Amino acid sequence: MSYDRYVAICMPLHNGTLMDSRTCATMAAAAWGAGVLSSVLHTASTFSLALCHGNVVNQFFCEIPQILKLSCSASYLREVVIIIFSLSLAFGCFVFIVVSYVQIFLAVLRMPSEQVRHKAFSTCLPHLAVVSLFLSTAFFAYLKPLSTSSPLLDLMVALLYSVVPPTLNPIIYSMRNREIRHALRKVLQYELFQLP
Repeated sequence: MSYDRYVAICMPLHNGTLMDSRTCATMAAAAWGAGVLSSVLHTASTFSLALCHGNVVNQFFCEIPQILKLSCSASYLREVVIIIFSLSLAFGCFVFIVVSYVQIFLAVLRMPSEQVRHKAFSTCLPHLAVVSLFLSTAFFAYLKPLSTSSPLLDLMVALLYSVVPPTLNPIIYSMRNREIRHALRKVLQYELFQLP
């Protein structure tokens, strides 16, 4: 999305040639491929761990740091290497996003019209906020020491990076639609006036 916005804002006359269907398919395949590779590596490594501290995970889903707490074998180092690989991949994506957005913001700040700058910022900032929330909480979840974690903190962090960003995405992008904002305003007004 950041590259698409970069091309749309910084090179609008080349948007059709740079963001053709082949480029979009290549970028989607790269994202899906990286996700599948990472998940296959994690799954294979997780199944090879010996669990000697029980098999109860204190989360609402089987998260890798929680499984590592249950492991007693020396093979957990392989999982740590895979986590470092995944974090490096995520960090590379984050750097690409930041570089794209720096270029976008520099181009937007040079625009003479305040209305155009506002429209460009309102398009870019929600995406950047959701990505930042996801990456910062995921980094925190995977990089914090296991000894200092509490079950409640682990649950809250897991909720922040696994539930909140996917929930916010449709809300943020649909709120830019006038009809949806109007319908939401009607529902909220109706609910407020119906309170006893």
